[in-house]
Formats: sequence, structure tokens, C-alpha cells
Amino acid sequence: MRFSLLCTALFFSLGVLCQVKPLKYLALGDSYTIGESVEESDRWPNQLSEKLRKNGFEVETEIIAKTGWRTDELLHAITSSKNLGIVYDMVSLLIGVNNQYQGRPFKQYQEEFVNLLETTIALASGDTNRVFVVSIPDYYYTPFGQENRTNLVSREIDQYNEFAEDMCAVYHIEYLNITRISREGISQPNLVAEDELHPSSSQYKRWVEEVIHHEVQSQLKN
Repeated sequence: MRFSLLCTALFFSLGVLCQVKPLKYLALGDSYTIGESVEESDRWPNQLSEKLRKNGFEVETEIIAKTGWRTDELLHAITSSKNLGIVYDMVSLLIGVNNQYQGRPFKQYQEEFVNLLETTIALASGDTNRVFVVSIPDYYYTPFGQENRTNLVSREIDQYNEFAEDMCAVYHIEYLNITRISREGISQPNLVAEDELHPSSSQYKRWVEEVIHHEVQSQLKN
């Protein structure tokens, strides 16, 4: 990802003052992006934006996401929104867990995920370097997941993530894997929200600090 920024630098003896054109960031997804069971400021896209601000980037963050959305529902929300005419400097995508949870055909996910990738690229003015995909976390490693589920959930999540990663390689899009962090949810209960299903603010913080921010920040410097 190489995000274009407009920067006018004013040099002073004690450092550099840099004014930047606001970075327009669009986050697309489901409950994991909208931050079910955490405060708005604790959603991972918001935590990412705040971390970027602390590093000198002015960020305008917009989210299109809703708890329970599948790939088809996210596609419909995007095509029905006013956002189609806007060009974003950065677009993220995290989707698919509800396709798996609701037992939808895997082929449906495959077809619609590709459609979402192409739609996401279009929102970034065709620049794949402005787009990144975040892997699906594994809810088997939550109290909810342990109650009535088997590790088949983990195997299916891996299947979804492997397809997403492969498609990202085809489209030359950055794929960021946070699933390993979600799989610490049983050994580290503080990583799970009070609803015993979704990530906590602490887990989202780790996503950003250990995986997402590092990649985005390094690309912004290029």
C-alpha cells in the first residue's frame, strides 16, 4: 500500500511541522469492524486512525459495517450508499464470519468476496495499494464458541481465510492476519468482550499494534 498524501513542511530549529491533507479512510465489514460490545473509540478502525494521528497523519474515518452482515449484505449496503462517488485514500475489508456461522454455501462467499474486493478497489480509485484485507477472527476461542461448537469452526474459518489470502495475492492486495491473536481468547479471557463472543477493546488494540498499524504506517512512509 502506498497512500498518497499532500504534505507541506515548515522547518524549525526544534523539529518539523507538517500539515497534511486529511486521509480519507473507509472500513468495510460486520460486527468485528463496527465493534460490537465495545465503545466507538475502541473499534479497531478507530484505534488505527488514532494511532496514525499520533504519528502525524490527519485521518477521517468512515465505517460501513453492521453486526450480522454477510458478504451479500455488505455488497448491498455499499451499492446502496452515497459512498460510490467518493474516492478514498485507504479502504479496509473484513467480512465472512456470518457466511460461515449461518452455514451459507462456501461458493457464495467465494463469488461475493471477489465482488467485494473489486468494489473495494474501485472505492480506492483502482489503486490496490490503498486497500488491505483483515483476516476473520476465530470465535471458537470464546466462551460462546466453546459451549456448543466443535473445532470444525476453526477449520472452516481457516478455509475462508485461505481463500481470502489467495485472492488478495491475485489482486495484489495486502492481507493482514489477526486470527492467531483471536485464538488466545480462552487462555487470555481479557481478549473477549463481556458478551463472551466478540473481541474486547484489548484484543482490537493488539490487532492494531501487532499487525495492522505496522503495515499501514510503513506503507504511508513509502
